[in-house]
Amino acid sequence: MKLATLKNNSRDGRLVVVSRDLSRYSEPDIATLQNALDDWAAAKEQLQAVYDKLNDDESFGTPFDQNACHSPLPRAYQWADGSAYLNHVELVRKARNSEVPESFYDDPLMYQGGSDSFIAPRGDVLAKKEWGIDLEAEVVVVSTDLPIGASPEQAGKAIALIGLVNDVSLRNLIPSELAKGFGFLQSKPASAFSPVFVTPDELGCAWADNKVHLPLNVEINGKPFGCPNAGVDMTFDFARLLSHLAKTREIEAGTIVGSGTVSNKQGNLYGSSVEHGGVGYCCIAEVRMYETIESGKPQTEFLDNGDTVKIYMNDKDGNSIFGEIVNTVKTI
Repeated sequence: MKLATLKNNSRDGRLVVVSRDLSRYSEPDIATLQNALDDWAAAKEQLQAVYDKLNDDESFGTPFDQNACHSPLPRAYQWADGSAYLNHVELVRKARNSEVPESFYDDPLMYQGGSDSFIAPRGDVLAKKEWGIDLEAEVVVVSTDLPIGASPEQAGKAIALIGLVNDVSLRNLIPSELAKGFGFLQSKPASAFSPVFVTPDELGCAWADNKVHLPLNVEINGKPFGCPNAGVDMTFDFARLLSHLAKTREIEAGTIVGSGTVSNKQGNLYGSSVEHGGVGYCCIAEVRMYETIESGKPQTEFLDNGDTVKIYMNDKDGNSIFGEIVNTVKTI
C-alpha cells in the first residue's frame, strides 16, 4: 500500500491512503502515520482495505496533490542515517590520498540526525551559500518495534515502509565538526522525505535481500544528474543497518533509517556522468571527488539560491513509486 501525510493545522498532519497510481487518496480512521505504526499489525489490515478500494474503484477518493503533502512522518522518534555504499566512502578517502579502514567493510557507518522536524517534500532548503549546500539522494526504511540486540533476520521482518530522502548536507561545515571528534550537528540540517512511503510488497521483485533494486533518479535544475541502481554496490542491506542501530538500544516504531548516498562503482570522471553514459551521482560532493582525483581540485559548485533538486524512483514500467521530492534552495 501507499501512505502519505497531508498538511493541516497540527504538527503531525493527517494520514491518508494513496492509490497505486498516485492519483487519489482517502482518509482512514487512523489520524497519523505514527498512530498506525504504534499498532502496525492491526492498522495494516485496516489501511489495506482502504487501499484496495482505491485501486478497485476509480470513482472512490479525492484527487491527490503532492504539493499538499508533509513528510509522511513530519517528525519521528528517531532518524539514523547509514553509509552503506562504500564506493562513496572510498572516493572520499581517495580524494584525500588515504585508505578506507578495513573495519568499514564489516562495521556500518551511521550517524543520528535531527528528527524533531523535516522539510516538506516540496519545501525549501534554507542555508547560507558559504556553508556548501549539497543534496544526498537515498533510500530509507521505517521500522516497527525491535528489541535491543535484534538480529538482521529480526530487523528485516520489522521493515514496515520504504521511501526516499534528500539528506541535505552542508559540506563546508563538516570538516570542523568531525575534527572535534563528536560527529555531525550543524552540518546536517533537516532532511526532506518523499511524499509517499510504501509497503515492501509494492515493489514486487525489486525488493529483494532487504534492498531496493531500482535506479534512483536525481535532477538538478531540470537536468539529469544521477540514476545509480540502489540495489547495486550496497555493502550493508537495511536489515543489517537496523540491527547495527539496535545493538545497544530498543528501536521504537516509527524509526527511520537511511541507506546513505546511493553510489555505484564506475569508470573515471568522464565516464561516470550521465552526460557521458554513466549512472551519475546522488550528491555533488561525489563528482567533486572525481574532479579532485583526476585534476587535483574540485570544479563543480555546490547548490546556490534558486537551484532546484528533484529526486524520484520509477518502477520497471516507468511509473512513479514514491512521488517526487522537489526542493528549491533559498539562501539566507
